[in-house]
Amino acid sequence: MTLDPAQVAMLFAVGAVASGINTIAGGGSLVSFPTLTLGLGLDSKIANATNTVALWPGSMSGALGYRELLGKTKRHFKLFAIPTLAGSMLGSIALVRAGKEVFEAVVPFLLFFAAGLLWFQPKIKAIISERTGKLSPFTAALLQVLVAFYGGYFGAGMGIMMLAVFTLFMEGTIHEVNAVKNWLGVLINLTASTVFISRGMVDFAVAVPLIVGSIVGGFAAARLSLRVDSEKLRVWISIYGILMALYFAVQTWVF
Repeated sequence: MTLDPAQVAMLFAVGAVASGINTIAGGGSLVSFPTLTLGLGLDSKIANATNTVALWPGSMSGALGYRELLGKTKRHFKLFAIPTLAGSMLGSIALVRAGKEVFEAVVPFLLFFAAGLLWFQPKIKAIISERTGKLSPFTAALLQVLVAFYGGYFGAGMGIMMLAVFTLFMEGTIHEVNAVKNWLGVLINLTASTVFISRGMVDFAVAVPLIVGSIVGGFAAARLSLRVDSEKLRVWISIYGILMALYFAVQTWVF
């Protein structure tokens, strides 16, 4: 689509904000996806694919921040790499093949789910930390296929889902778990982006300013993260996601 300067500036800002939110608290897609559909009027499937491609550089910069820890966790990365590739590929293909009506019908559920994960993130972490039992490698890999499928299909909130799986399987610090989570998140987004681009589902006029904003926002958030109350941000983004889910539900099922 053709954009005017104001829309380009808006997309840059949205990309920066979404990437910053992902860096600090998670849930950036709850901001960027509604902007593309409601603000620009993009088809929901095109908006989802474009959002995945546009925020990929931000996830890469986050993963690079954990590169020094990857040596300690590379055995886990190797275990989850193939299940992640398979799940993400299947999820992105499912999105490509899903009818527009089908995807729009499930969008409210996906937004509710993502917002709910963000809202209950502290409780999820608390439950996980109290568990002493560990998942078997097969079970953990199978769960990662499902998480990666969700990531390829929609993606918002997949980081929290991966943390839940990895914490129940891996032994290590939260930083080491985050290292694996971030690098596998890059793999999910890269795989899905490849599928979406090859199928012509990405609006690059929209994606480019989002990408530039994503890079700037991710870098800035990394520098400022200690000054931001991530818990308050998590709550406000969760509320915003629930409101957006309600809006999409009304638009889909009432009108």
